Amino acid sequence: MLDLELEGKVAIVTGATRGLGRASALSLAAQGVRVLGAGRTEESLRSLEDESGGMVTGTACDMRDSLQVGGLVDLAMERLGRLDIVVNNAGIAPAGRFDEVDDSVWREVFEVNVFAPVTLTRAAGRVMLENGAGKVINVASTSGILGKPTLAAYSASKGALLQFTKAVAGEWARAGVQVNAIAPGAYETQAQSVVLESEEILKRRLRKIPAGRMGLPQEFGPLVCLLASPLSDFMSGSVVVADGAESSTL
Repeated sequence: MLDLELEGKVAIVTGATRGLGRASALSLAAQGVRVLGAGRTEESLRSLEDESGGMVTGTACDMRDSLQVGGLVDLAMERLGRLDIVVNNAGIAPAGRFDEVDDSVWREVFEVNVFAPVTLTRAAGRVMLENGAGKVINVASTSGILGKPTLAAYSASKGALLQFTKAVAGEWARAGVQVNAIAPGAYETQAQSVVLESEEILKRRLRKIPAGRMGLPQEFGPLVCLLASPLSDFMSGSVVVADGAESSTL
């Protein structure tokens, strides 16, 4: 069994109670990482804590509130004593035709998908740069690479997150802090419920994916663990695409 050398480390995972964020938090916890998991509801946070066997400490956080987001670093240091890993996973993706989506939606999307990761990364950097080590993993999307109709705000925000990843990676590499991104395609999560609940829509969606299926959340968590591990110390500014070869055929 490959030892990822994560035992005893501490991570912050945002959007930790659902989908890929939950998979990330639980995979890290299984590797011996203590996780501060940020989510929206107390019930879902308690469920995550229980499932992790106590390795996850849940905390409610409004990702639109920069004070709450930045405060996650202080909370991790206070409750868990250190900080090694940040997984910026929380995101929103309201759909609608570009000409029908007003500025308030765009502002909220960028607050959650861009400004929150920027705020949390900056706050975490104060700890990581002083320590000379750290991992930031930004969960973007293939929408940020290709752009998707009816998801203009989401696509733009994830594109911004990818360029943010590369820019900060270049600044922090010499200090021993790695910043990478994962760009997932379609995974079987609540975010894809409209697709998963309709046999016809699912068939149409799968025709676009060469692998012939959607990804599973349990396949995503190990990617996060690898990027969080010292074994990936030479990776920084990278974008790992996980989409069943969909984007490679477009």
